[in-house]
Amino acid sequence: MQPAEIKARLDALGIRATKSLGQHFLVDERVAHRQIEYAGIAATDVVLEIGPGLGVLTRPLLAKAAKVVAVEKDRRLARALGELGANLEVVEGDAVKVPLPRFDKVVSNLPYQISSPITFRLLQVPFDRAVLMYQREFAERLVARQGDDNYSRLSVKAYVKALAEVVERVPRSAFWPQPEVDSSIVLLQPRRAPFNVRDWATFDAVVDATFEHRRKAIENSLRLSWRRFASSEAVFEPRLVRAPYRRARPEELTPEQFGELADGLSGEA
Repeated sequence: MQPAEIKARLDALGIRATKSLGQHFLVDERVAHRQIEYAGIAATDVVLEIGPGLGVLTRPLLAKAAKVVAVEKDRRLARALGELGANLEVVEGDAVKVPLPRFDKVVSNLPYQISSPITFRLLQVPFDRAVLMYQREFAERLVARQGDDNYSRLSVKAYVKALAEVVERVPRSAFWPQPEVDSSIVLLQPRRAPFNVRDWATFDAVVDATFEHRRKAIENSLRLSWRRFASSEAVFEPRLVRAPYRRARPEELTPEQFGELADGLSGEA
């Protein structure tokens, strides 16, 4: 689909591409077909697509899958999508908030501004695999490992839930209007956590608290957030003193070591 065709379709619907909604439309249909190949879609699969826009990805998905569920926030785009096929279900609304039906796979060019919340929402429900287009910087943080400059709370929490791999870099020229950054296609394969912790809520709180102050030693960051872990500073301090890795910085710890740290802080309070 050429930019002129996209613009004509948007004009016919009375729509202007809106940066605040992350509306950058894929024009390189070869990228869409490769995304579908990465997903390995079977004829029996129900596929979730978030932010389908004008349906550049939706159309080839419909040819492969038993059913496609497309979640589109823009009412005018949602109505136009309804004409694409009998095996398409269009859900109008915010993908971060609307109820999601059962699905087997996810193939989506995500609106940039919902990348984090929708990724973590997806990782809370069962599915086989996801092929997701992100801003390149977000994708690099998602797959980063301990010691990388891009290592973050996103990296740690995603590692617990799924295997994540960047399978392709996509130049900004593949979209109209062109975004200011390049994109990456990430393959996510859900899995059971590769290690155990006593309490996953404590684990999440430790990761959040330490990366909020990533240049501080872990013990200093945790002291600033002691209310997340104990009923009083008097209860919290002895646990912190006994906890491992407290003098390290968060980028130095593997996810497994964050688990050990969380176990050291957990207990009755």
